[in-house]
Amino acid sequence: MIVVGAGPVGQSAALLLARWGVPVLVLDQRPGRGRGGSKSICQQRDVLDIWAAAGAGRVAEEGLAWTTARTYYRERELFSWTFQREGPLPPCVNISQTRTEQLLDEAIAAQPLIEVRWDHEVTGLSQDDSGVTVHCGRRRMRASYALVCAGARAQAIRDSLGVTFSGETFEDQFLICDIKADLPGWESERRFWFDPVWNPGRQVLIHPCPGGTYRIDWQIAPDFIPTEADISRKIRQIIGDRPFELLWHSTYRFHSRLASRMRVGRVLLAGDCAHLVAPFGARGLNSGVPDAENAAWKLAFALNGWAGPGLLESYHAERHAAALENLEVTAATMRFLVPGSVEERMRRRAALEGGRIEEVDSGRFAEPFWYVDSPLTTPEPARPFLGRPPKGALCTPAPGVILPDLPLPGGRLRQHTRDGFLVLLGDMCDSSLFVQVLGKVITAPLAVRGLAEMDGTGSLAERLGAGPDEAWLIRPDSHIAAIIPHAGPESVAAAVSRALGGFPDI
Repeated sequence: MIVVGAGPVGQSAALLLARWGVPVLVLDQRPGRGRGGSKSICQQRDVLDIWAAAGAGRVAEEGLAWTTARTYYRERELFSWTFQREGPLPPCVNISQTRTEQLLDEAIAAQPLIEVRWDHEVTGLSQDDSGVTVHCGRRRMRASYALVCAGARAQAIRDSLGVTFSGETFEDQFLICDIKADLPGWESERRFWFDPVWNPGRQVLIHPCPGGTYRIDWQIAPDFIPTEADISRKIRQIIGDRPFELLWHSTYRFHSRLASRMRVGRVLLAGDCAHLVAPFGARGLNSGVPDAENAAWKLAFALNGWAGPGLLESYHAERHAAALENLEVTAATMRFLVPGSVEERMRRRAALEGGRIEEVDSGRFAEPFWYVDSPLTTPEPARPFLGRPPKGALCTPAPGVILPDLPLPGGRLRQHTRDGFLVLLGDMCDSSLFVQVLGKVITAPLAVRGLAEMDGTGSLAERLGAGPDEAWLIRPDSHIAAIIPHAGPESVAAAVSRALGGFPDI
């Protein structure tokens, strides 16, 4: 298996593939690991869970867990919201992308199935019925499949696959700085200002990071080129005369783009190579890592002969839909942040000055995509998807939704879901019968567990809201593939077949 790109998405993919026993060759065009600034700093709970499963749990341990998001208009606080807790993992941590990559590198170094080759620029891909040929200049490498995580600039690869990357670039630019300073009371809160006096007509976002550091984002004019004096003045306007150290700064523009296809034959695209979104809401890396997980288990199943004919194509169906939702959410945020018409500017001003907080959009924070309409999901009318929950809240379990990560004795629920499919049974279901029947028709890794035995107290079913005659089918990426009332082994086998892409002999 070849993974193109050694950024966080490619690193995650390599670790997850190796966890399934797949040897991985990672190729990157750079001469080695760069040491940039903070870049993508907000890592959401479900991404931390993926990294923990991949052997990089230290990201959650080292990250700074923040709990509250405050939004201001000028000097007046409009509203705040707080994450709802779920299980031992924090709802979100802030940690620099540079440090995240270091921790993922350490996990890769401990994994003998992964080889990383730097200074290997992939110039094109070709494929046939048996595999993929990866072109690095005159060098050629061969694999059964390729997962491309090569970033937004991988145009040559997209071109070789016939994939377009349409979208738009926003005119305004943003200045980002990492500073070290003592700011009492700011250590666990994200703060967002609309139209502060020290950045009139535009926005400022401040995030706490580990080690007494902070990330500051200013929206600035398209033609403004900040000098060191400008940057120092802007920082002083926020923190006053406190001492500070400027650690890193950069400017950038936002893009909204989406690949026309995320799967082309034996090649899958993931992360920024497949989609770009504005960063308000932290939906970039927090979407790229689930791309990697979704691809990894499906590729592993295909390589082991466990996949039905539709499993690999479901990668495009699920992750392309996730990218579309992220584009929809972030586009709405950007229309509020950067109004494109007189009418939009008037609506924004009326919402801010009138305190109409339901209309104020400073970015809906990243959340897992719910595969409600996936071809792998078995719907259940009695358990419909209830839509997006309020900011910071958890989604009610339903087919397609990710399984709540509830605490269990000695761990948490999702630690039991990563080794294959998991069938959770209510008290009225005979586990031995399910094991006997499913073992005869399912060759993919599958475990059957009673809900009562999972925590030893019988309270897990109540915490999940599971009925005594129900079977819950959980995918290897912790999403609920089916909730089956009055469950029998045959109905569960049919749901497993569907979740595997449809085996014709079941």
